[in-house]
Amino acid sequence: MNTCVAHPPISTKGHPEIMGHMPEVPMTGPAMSAARPGAAKRHQIRLVAWETTRRCNLSCKHCRAAAENQVYKNELDTKAAFTLLEQIREMGRPIIILTGGEPLLRDDIFDIAAHGTKLGLHMVMAPNGTLLTPENTERLVEVGIKRISVSLDGATAQVHNNFRGLFNAFEQTMKGIDIAKKAGLPFQINTTITKTNLDQIPAILALAEELGAVALHIFMLVPTGRGKYIVDSAIDAKEYEKTLHWFYDQQGKTSLQLKATCAPHYYRILRQRSKEDGVRVTRETHGMDAVTRGCLAGTGFCFISHVGRVQTCGFLDITCGDITRQTFGEVWENSTIFNELRNFSNLEDKCGICKFKGVCGGCRARAYEATGNYLAPEPLCSYEPTQIKKSMNA
Repeated sequence: MNTCVAHPPISTKGHPEIMGHMPEVPMTGPAMSAARPGAAKRHQIRLVAWETTRRCNLSCKHCRAAAENQVYKNELDTKAAFTLLEQIREMGRPIIILTGGEPLLRDDIFDIAAHGTKLGLHMVMAPNGTLLTPENTERLVEVGIKRISVSLDGATAQVHNNFRGLFNAFEQTMKGIDIAKKAGLPFQINTTITKTNLDQIPAILALAEELGAVALHIFMLVPTGRGKYIVDSAIDAKEYEKTLHWFYDQQGKTSLQLKATCAPHYYRILRQRSKEDGVRVTRETHGMDAVTRGCLAGTGFCFISHVGRVQTCGFLDITCGDITRQTFGEVWENSTIFNELRNFSNLEDKCGICKFKGVCGGCRARAYEATGNYLAPEPLCSYEPTQIKKSMNA
């Protein structure tokens, strides 16, 4: 599985073109927008990650889906795939991330991408890079794929291969990246951070620059799927905070677009550090980081599984609907869980009273895995809201 539940920047005309940041989502309440002309106002849909197949040629240690190289039953067929894209288009023009598994193992993936492009959706893809060829990469460009994300979890072959479960994964990924460059297909690097590669993050950033990537997205491990079995490799709250401060410091030092994913604390840190520096956080000073928020689960983003299960995100493993039995719009608008997460006042304990809940929100998936409650406090947040500090000192 390629780590690609991400949220992208937008072009100057306001149309999302690539994976990473999400376009403007209000940070203080439910996001609303109109879809097609004449449609009633709806909750704003900006990004959909669709697991087009669970089949994968890799066996990554952290894989959310615990994907294997086998045929999975009941995956959405071409007709159902087209219908899904059409139903999503009725709700707006979000970025569609064709992910997996490995999406290039799906025979009709180019037809699906072309159909989405024809509908006016913004199509991007998350291959792992090892199966890219000059021929299929050229087809990706032809069918309207705007960007791909490729995962690198180490700056060296040894670290990356160990993480990805294939002895030559690093070599094959490097070849795939070179093919994408030659085809003129923009690519970003995604990196899942654990204790095993934490010391390599600066080198991975340098490698991403050297390779010609347009962005680097770091992902903080959420212990789901195979990730549950390497939970001891997850960095702790102190390391988490230190890493995100380092990431903030890189913003003015690199030409890469930088995005922290499954790391909502970053948007608190951004505002704390900017205040210390005497800089007001605006679109002009901080780009899309100024108008998006940390946890996007259910607010402007959702995940759809290979069999049509709808979740608020790929890591929060609770079914909120089934597009084989309901329309996408019905699930998006009416799911109880989606609507709970859209109301930030539902957050509990320290997340609920935190002044940064509108820009952070805590990772709802990490809270659920730790407590069984998706509204509980983020377990890897070391920040104590002012109200708690006052009560402790009283």
